[in-house]
Amino acid sequence: MNLLNRLSNGETLISDGATGTFLQQNGLEPGGDPEAFNVDNPEVVKRMAKEYYDAGSDIVLTNSFGGTVFRQRHYGFSEKVSEFNMLAAQHAKSQAPKGKYVFGSVGPTGEFLEPLGNVSESEMYEAFRDQVVALESGGANGVVVETMTAMEEASIAIRAAKENTKLIVAATMTFDKGPRGYFTMMGITPEKAAEGLEATGADIVGSNCGNGIENMIEIAQKMRDVTEKPILVHSNAGIPDLKKGEIIYPESPMYMLEGFLKLKEVGVNIIGGCCGTGPEHIKALSDAIKKGNE
Repeated sequence: MNLLNRLSNGETLISDGATGTFLQQNGLEPGGDPEAFNVDNPEVVKRMAKEYYDAGSDIVLTNSFGGTVFRQRHYGFSEKVSEFNMLAAQHAKSQAPKGKYVFGSVGPTGEFLEPLGNVSESEMYEAFRDQVVALESGGANGVVVETMTAMEEASIAIRAAKENTKLIVAATMTFDKGPRGYFTMMGITPEKAAEGLEATGADIVGSNCGNGIENMIEIAQKMRDVTEKPILVHSNAGIPDLKKGEIIYPESPMYMLEGFLKLKEVGVNIIGGCCGTGPEHIKALSDAIKKGNE
C-alpha cells in the first residue's frame, strides 16, 4: 500500500536512525566524503540499511545527505553526483523487505541564495533536480528534504522533487531554542515552517536534528497545531558532549523511548532518530509500537 495511504489510515511508521554516526563507527574518516562510501564501501552502506530494517524501520534513508553538486565539489566529486545518489538508493533498496520504503536524504547545499550569497535560484534548483532524479532512478520511494534552516532553500528542493519526479516528498527543518522560543538559524518558527513547507507542496512536514527528544515533543506539538499534514520527526540522542576526545550523545534507547511514545501521542506519524541514534534506539521504538498494536 502507498505510504501516504497508510498514514491517512492512522498507522504510525518508524523511520531509521543516524547515517553519519553509523558511517563514522565504520571507517568514515573525519572530513571524509560520506557519499563516496556508496562507491568505495558499498557493503557498509548496505549493512547500515539492513540493520535498520532488521531493527524495525519501515523507512530507511539513503546515504546521500550531501549529495548535491555544491557539497560534492568540496571533495572534487562534482561529476559523480548522479552516480553517488543512484547508488545510495540502490544500496538501501537492495536491503528493503517487502512493504518497506526507501527515502532519499536531501540535505542543505551549504550555500546562500543571492543576494545573501552568490548562488542563483536556478542553480540551486538544478542541483536539487539532479539529485532527486538520480535518487528516483535508483529506486527511492520518496525524499526527505532535511535539516533545512531557510524556507527559500527548502521550497526550491521541494519544487525540484515535485516537478521532476513522482516521489513522495517530506521536508523537515532544524530549530534552536532561545529565550523567545524555537527558531531556525534563519528565523523560521515551527508553525511558520509547517505552513510554509505545506504551501510549497510537501506531502509530509516536520523537524530533524539539533535537539534531544524533549524539545522535539514541543516542536512537534507546535507543528501539529497548524497543520493536518503527516508529521515526521527525527530526533538527536540529546546534545552531544566531548568526552576524552570522543563525541558522546547522552540519550539512551530507553530514555528516548518514552519521548518517542509521547511524539506518537502528539500526533507525529513517522518517528525516527538523527545524530547519535542507532539500530538499538529504533529497535526499542519498534518493539514498543508493535506491543501497543497487539
